[in-house]
Amino acid sequence: MKTPPAPRLPVSTCRPLSRRHFLRTTGVALALPLLDSLLPVSGRAAPASAAAKPRRMLGICNNLGLLPDQFFPKQTGRGYALSPYLETLKEHREDFTVFSGVWHPDVDGGHPADNCFLTAAPHPGSGGFRNTISLDQYIAERIGHETRFPSLTLGVNVQQGQRSLSWTGSGVLIPCEEKASDVFKRLFVQGSPAEVQTQLRKLAQGQSILDAVGSQAKDLQRSVGARDRDRLDQYFTSVRDLEQRLELSKEWEVRPKPTVSAVVPLDPASPKEYMEKVKLMYDMARLAFQTDSTRSISLLLDSVNSPTIELDPEVRLTDAYHNLSHHGRSEAKISQLKAIDQWHMKLLANLFSELKSIQEDGESLFDRTMVLYGSNLGNANTHVTTNLPTLFAGGGFRHGQHLGFDTTHNYPLPNLFVSMLQRMGIEADKFATSTGTMRGLEMA
Repeated sequence: MKTPPAPRLPVSTCRPLSRRHFLRTTGVALALPLLDSLLPVSGRAAPASAAAKPRRMLGICNNLGLLPDQFFPKQTGRGYALSPYLETLKEHREDFTVFSGVWHPDVDGGHPADNCFLTAAPHPGSGGFRNTISLDQYIAERIGHETRFPSLTLGVNVQQGQRSLSWTGSGVLIPCEEKASDVFKRLFVQGSPAEVQTQLRKLAQGQSILDAVGSQAKDLQRSVGARDRDRLDQYFTSVRDLEQRLELSKEWEVRPKPTVSAVVPLDPASPKEYMEKVKLMYDMARLAFQTDSTRSISLLLDSVNSPTIELDPEVRLTDAYHNLSHHGRSEAKISQLKAIDQWHMKLLANLFSELKSIQEDGESLFDRTMVLYGSNLGNANTHVTTNLPTLFAGGGFRHGQHLGFDTTHNYPLPNLFVSMLQRMGIEADKFATSTGTMRGLEMA
């Protein structure tokens, strides 16, 4: 639910307000748009519903992309010959769709476009840019009340405060959680009675702030015109919704967390252990879905902010990930990038296999989980944001195809987001710059 615009001060046809009332009005105008941030993202939850078939979404962005000639197949449709990278995923070829010729319309600016991978907000590199709601948060706002955590925002080697895939309806960045151990503890480690009481007090404090803001807004409502009263009514609706979320959050605080056989993971000590970090975050996403702790997860792989990473003893990298991406057609650099990209594909294949191995009411977790893997860059060497390498797997669609669109005049990737929302059971016919659902992609 988007936060409505701040209420305007009364026009000259209304009775003038005193200076004291004006200051109070300003306080309400400032407080109301920020109400959604009173409660941390991790706390906005509600008891799980009796939905017969929960659907889930994992959105992954590698912000340095993949070597295009190694990723894109040369044929389209079904029965296409696998590209070198997709060969690593061959055991799952009937369970994913690869796209070419897609983009986020007018999302330019090179590296800053990673912040728009799940928002599709145009011109992220321009002055005065303001982001819009991301796909994961759009989902969380609508079905997040059905699980303990409406969403999880994860990251690997993220430049904190600058990059994230998750953005609120008012365009505020949601920081990524980078330590797998912290994610695990949030999901599965029950707090002590004292810690639970502390959290309940925080929730009660949030409730009291909402009460105060509501009281101020009601006082203001008596002094404004009909148009402004309508806007304040919108605020009251938002306040009531947040109050309900606070109450539901209290319920979750006193309910036991799920138990799993896994142990708290050991966090890699260095950002050089990039691939191990990626694997651990995939594990956290799988466990979160397996226990139905959330149904919406974003994961930013901040390759731009990664150093010279470690792979296996047979592959020695000579430069930082970002510098390698600017290969200038150097065979030595391209060879190292291929090794990195192949590791990404191996980890993705392993994630698919693990999701398939978990059963939920007669179906695999993979069949109920949409995995979107892609990048904001079509070619990191030239910083172009067209022809984005995109792979979409699982989730109950008819896969096994390469949907190739015009690589010069690209097709809108937000159309895929609309299809994903509809598969989640969310009524939506538009998201960002979409023009409909994804052409050629059918539900199973």
